[in-house]
Amino acid sequence: MKKYLRFSFSLLLIAILIIPIAACSKDKVQNVRIGEVTRSIFYAPQYVALEKGFFKEEGLNVELTTTAGGDKTMTALLSNSIDVALVGSETSIYVSAQGSNDPVINFAQLTQTDGTFLVSRHKIENFTWDQLKGTTFLGQRKGGMPQMAGEFVLKKHGIDPHKDLNLIQNIDFANIAPAFASGTGEFVQLFEPTASVFEKEGKGYIVASFGTESGHIPYTSFMTKQSYINNNKDTVEKFTRAIYKAQQWVETHSSKETAEAIKGYFDNTEMDIIEMVVGRYKSQGSYATDPILDTEEWDNLQNIMNEAGELPKRVEYSTLVNTEIAKGIMK
Repeated sequence: MKKYLRFSFSLLLIAILIIPIAACSKDKVQNVRIGEVTRSIFYAPQYVALEKGFFKEEGLNVELTTTAGGDKTMTALLSNSIDVALVGSETSIYVSAQGSNDPVINFAQLTQTDGTFLVSRHKIENFTWDQLKGTTFLGQRKGGMPQMAGEFVLKKHGIDPHKDLNLIQNIDFANIAPAFASGTGEFVQLFEPTASVFEKEGKGYIVASFGTESGHIPYTSFMTKQSYINNNKDTVEKFTRAIYKAQQWVETHSSKETAEAIKGYFDNTEMDIIEMVVGRYKSQGSYATDPILDTEEWDNLQNIMNEAGELPKRVEYSTLVNTEIAKGIMK
């Protein structure tokens, strides 16, 4: 009897010790390193996921780094300096064209339109696209999604960017806005909040949106290497679920509430500007409301790249896009 009691007590003790260990294993925090191509209000749902604790709810400790440029972001991903890249989907096509054995997979879309605006040096009451002809235009980096979408829109309106304009596209991304502010060019293609700040300061005036003109495209997506998905499927699922929660939060909350949530990421931008920019992006449907990148968007992306002469070769949707994860978490 005493032996039985001792044995039972030993089992109970072992169970007491094992349960906390199992719980710790289950609740173990997973680290995920994101590299964002730039810091932008355009990526509001990402900052909401961080600020509202949606990543933490999934047991993820997310480290966010701004990697400043599509090429640098992709280099960081391929060299394992980051786990997940937030960058234009065209970069995954460029990597695929180089014959990678470990393809970069788009698994969660964040933005679904171009995020740039056409800014004029002078106020124009009734803007028409043909007013660009013969002017000096500061475009974006050649081969990047902003420039390709910009050229696509110009051609849509009967403007050949390389014949009808004095097109400048050899200025670094960070120096485009300062170049325009210092007097270069009559029109410029700018992201927010710079476009709205210029308008508020009288340095320029927003006359059109490239986002509304170019249609739905996978402008910015979360992507990672296929090997990372294979080895960390649970982590990718948790990550995608957190992003979906944030997308839904932005969709169902006011521009002011979203601006208040993300203001800590834009210390040098006034609250009224942040709110205005969020409202502008929401009104034109720039923020994706779910993480699914569909076939129509993928085809539109490649058509725009092809029109700009930057598409190495067409890549099948299923080769570089994984929607199973997003569809799974949305259930």
